[in-house]
Amino acid sequence: MNAPVSIAMTNAPHAPPTDLHQLVAEHGLVAADALARARRVEQETGERLGSVLTRLGLVSEQRLAEAVSAATGLPIAAQADFPVEPVEAPGPLSPRFLRDAKAAPLRLTGETVSVAFVDPLDPYTRQALRVAFGRPVLAFVGRAGDIEAALDRAYGANASAEAADGLDADDADMERLKDLASDAPAIRAVNRLISEAVVARASDIHLEPSESALQVRLRIDGVMRELPPLTPAMRAAVVSRIKIMAGLNIAEKRLPQDGRARLTVRGHDVDIRVATSPTIHGESAVMRLLDRSHLTLDFQALGFDEGMLRRLRPVLAQPHGIMLVTGPTGSGKTTTLYTALSELNVPERKLLTIEDPIEYRLAGVNQTQVAPTIGLSFAAALRSFLRQDPDVIMVGEVRDLETAQVAVQAALTGHMILSTLHTNSAAAAVTRLIDMGVEPFLITSTLNAVLGQRLVRRLCPSCREPVNVEDRDLGLGQLGDGLKTIWRPVGCQDCAGSGYSGRIALTELLLVDEAISRLVLRRAEAQEIEREAVAAGMKTMLLDGATKVASGSTTVEEIHRVTREG
Repeated sequence: MNAPVSIAMTNAPHAPPTDLHQLVAEHGLVAADALARARRVEQETGERLGSVLTRLGLVSEQRLAEAVSAATGLPIAAQADFPVEPVEAPGPLSPRFLRDAKAAPLRLTGETVSVAFVDPLDPYTRQALRVAFGRPVLAFVGRAGDIEAALDRAYGANASAEAADGLDADDADMERLKDLASDAPAIRAVNRLISEAVVARASDIHLEPSESALQVRLRIDGVMRELPPLTPAMRAAVVSRIKIMAGLNIAEKRLPQDGRARLTVRGHDVDIRVATSPTIHGESAVMRLLDRSHLTLDFQALGFDEGMLRRLRPVLAQPHGIMLVTGPTGSGKTTTLYTALSELNVPERKLLTIEDPIEYRLAGVNQTQVAPTIGLSFAAALRSFLRQDPDVIMVGEVRDLETAQVAVQAALTGHMILSTLHTNSAAAAVTRLIDMGVEPFLITSTLNAVLGQRLVRRLCPSCREPVNVEDRDLGLGQLGDGLKTIWRPVGCQDCAGSGYSGRIALTELLLVDEAISRLVLRRAEAQEIEREAVAAGMKTMLLDGATKVASGSTTVEEIHRVTREG
């Protein structure tokens, strides 16, 4: 917290603008037409102008706070100024009021109460807090994200429960559902949830109805993390709001549905894939968040070391053939293919993709979305692509024999094919293609390489701690036997207490050489193919993991979590 003298000086008399609308207009923070649009949203949703401006991406939270601070002379509250426990008021003060007002009490003394506001120009909020605390208010300017996070820490689910008071959970009537979904509490709840998830770097938001609540969980760095639940009264309203955003039929609750939405959250463009499904207690919903601003198309940033890149780049430079990326759902296969495309994306090459869905837009690449309802499958699109004279084609996934056969034909006619396949290892991709019905001689004629990968959580560099392991068997093979020091997660403010920050890839690259081709032709098992590949220099995912443990990038537990079989 700033020193009392500094606080008193920054609250000295001055002549600020009369309200936030005037401040935004006079300081030219947004264009006039954008401000008019924000005002319309403000009137329709009941949100405050500051929240609307940042949610629509018209101005960043930091820039808005700096403009308010400059115009009013009030200091900006730092993250360290916000308390973990709620600042109790002698008078009535509800979490719902603080959320709606976008205000967070910082510190209570015998003389004053310090409060952070997104909009300190609102006289009603300051007066209400003065009455509730029974003393003058020393105002700070706060960023909306900091205030929301502080209120969540201090009050947890209580504020969400209060926001839901009075909502009817009857979801049998479509018009009532529309009314519920259009109510300001439902809109605020969904917007706040998405905003929190983006700040937390979550990849998915899971809303799961139970008999007594609507459970909320985020998947962060591949691991689920539970949030305070929403009350049953919010269940129909929140799910209906999400379905409206994604263009789904809110009256249909018996069948699964899929949709998409695009929002600007805290200045970032975020694509959202929505999937709903009926359950015994109502509809569940999963929102996959694709934050394009956080997309990193760099092999080294993804965890590919120099040794791997020396083997991988010659494969990508081949004029024709097939390269497959394998791994389970959520192992980063598509991101790896996008990174490969970005390296191949030069004016001398024509690149085409067929995807389901298109996760990120790549400049200079012709991307197509499959549409099975009109007959545009992977195989059909791939056939049409061959008439467009491409150099490189990315197929989102080889799902069936037809797609595999067309991909093989494309490779035989001089095209480079990049695709994914769901198998547990690189060697298993070969046997999977044979099981699909692809002839072994066609595989050896077209398959250049298979890249297997998994994602593990990266240790937070700010708080990781070294641990002496002496001669304990770490289960990491020969490299693990020689390790004397490894690192463990601790948890700090930078990683939200988890000890991890982001993810990196564990990889193995199987090159289809003459020895591997002979094994494929006699339909050898995956284990035999893997042994031959290791003898030829392939580093397995487990060994790659051991290297990353030795460098302090991740932990032994993470390696075993993603590489153990069964």
